[in-house]
Amino acid sequence: MLIDLKALIGTAEVDELLSYAVIDDPEALQRTSAEYSGQTALQLCGWEEDGLLLGLTGFEETEDGSLDIRHIAVLPENRGKGYARGMILELVTTRQPRYLVAETEDEIAADFYRSLGFMVYSLGENPAGIEMFRCVYEVEETEDED
Repeated sequence: MLIDLKALIGTAEVDELLSYAVIDDPEALQRTSAEYSGQTALQLCGWEEDGLLLGLTGFEETEDGSLDIRHIAVLPENRGKGYARGMILELVTTRQPRYLVAETEDEIAADFYRSLGFMVYSLGENPAGIEMFRCVYEVEETEDED
């Protein structure tokens, strides 16, 4: 189950997880933490199990009904156990977006999104010469019960 982490931004637990999702640079971590703290449109949620924070996801719900995933991270010792997948499925269930969108420069992350049914598009190379990917998942509409 996802829990709200906004009040915990800046704690060692949240900083460690967020550091896995940003450039390996303390200033980038500080900027990212400040963005989540200062912008009400940005949400930061964590996956907690048995009192241990195992993963987090940062996202923004947009006016067009999409949910833009900005960050997702799982503790290294818990990767490959389905926690990232669980966080995304929980977002689909609880937030009910029309689309999920993520951008990444990491081919492994692009493959992860592809495994969940996201369409993955190349955005070409960024100024540093690294290929960027846009990952889009269209959420199927469910029929309301009468």
